[in-house]
Amino acid sequence: MAGNPAATHRAIEAVWRIESAKVIAYVARMVRDVGVAQELAQDALVAALEHWPAHGVPDNPGAWLMITAKNRALDHLRQDVLHARKREELGRDLDAQEAHVVPDFVDALDAAREDDIGDDLLRLVFTACHPLLSTDARVALTLRLLGGLTTDEIARAFLVPEPTIAQRIVRAKRTLSAAKVPFEVPRADARAVRLASVLEVIYLIFNEGYAATAGDDWMRPALCEDALRLGRILAGLMPDESEVHGLVALMEIQASRTHARVDAQGRPVLLLDQDRSRWDLLLIRRGFAALERAQSLGGASGTYALQAALAACHARAHTAGETDWAQIVALYDVLAQVNPSPVVELNRAVAVGMAFGPVAALEIVDALGGNAALANYHWLPSVRGDLLAKLGRMDEARAEFERAAAMTRNERERELLLQRARSTVA
Repeated sequence: MAGNPAATHRAIEAVWRIESAKVIAYVARMVRDVGVAQELAQDALVAALEHWPAHGVPDNPGAWLMITAKNRALDHLRQDVLHARKREELGRDLDAQEAHVVPDFVDALDAAREDDIGDDLLRLVFTACHPLLSTDARVALTLRLLGGLTTDEIARAFLVPEPTIAQRIVRAKRTLSAAKVPFEVPRADARAVRLASVLEVIYLIFNEGYAATAGDDWMRPALCEDALRLGRILAGLMPDESEVHGLVALMEIQASRTHARVDAQGRPVLLLDQDRSRWDLLLIRRGFAALERAQSLGGASGTYALQAALAACHARAHTAGETDWAQIVALYDVLAQVNPSPVVELNRAVAVGMAFGPVAALEIVDALGGNAALANYHWLPSVRGDLLAKLGRMDEARAEFERAAAMTRNERERELLLQRARSTVA
């Protein structure tokens, strides 16, 4: 692609998105600091931007980036040696590391294969999602280090000013460095808590793509894809963790509906109105396989596995009328015990309404009316409006849809709710 700068830049972007996490993870093991590792990996990216347009994309672009970043890391370590005046002590370590750095790119690829990249990635996942960081910081840092997204891409995805995202990432790296958070997979006794944080971050990214909090678009599929990629990587790195497979199952099945969730004009299409022939059967099969894996590992009652089982009930129904709502209610009953929350209870109310009628569901929803956690949650009045409409209480239903529309920050969702309000006539 030498001589075609635009094509070369597209290739660089694609390679970087795929390879950046591996490069950063490997370099972080060398320098023991994810912030420095990211900067050194970025130096390798700059080198590619300077070299590849003139000389063409190398046969093994990932290995090219890896060896270039390694060399930058070695230069950095040499500087550390000089500044710390510990030439003899650290020089031996440098010599040992340099022995593994070969100039030939084919050899570099072999070296990369020999290195345990899986362990390095796992360390990077647990570091980027460290509970020491705020949720917003974890999300931003994870997308930056593991998703290969630029600060501008992250800012656009979450409708936050780019300087805000940049500050979150800088603060996160400084926090990790100041706290001397080790670049390692935590010990078994701490792993469960840390893994919960990792899964939470990945699912938050997916949910923001699946149902955007604000803005003009109902969905941001690219974020769903990034979360799915991260989930699949994690499942490969931690094959015996049932909840990892449970989360992947949930995301695969939910993502299968992407093309059916909007019409040709980008307007939302609710689950019961979707054309199920547009659901992605490959993703559904992948989701079923991941769910089966989670269950075989004894994780059937895990939070994500239960949600995946709920999604699977919908995926198995060829039409909305074939949905096993009684089974969905039963699964929500279990989920409410495992992970009680007002949002779970609201979703259970929807299922109860479908299985046993709107009167029973409305009792549950009305009981949630005073819950402070749902005070600004627009789905509460939306669900209540739907139930009231089914009971023929149209004026009340219209008021609830209008209240829900006033709460949401997503323009497509607001349009949908206002349309439902207008269509609710006595």
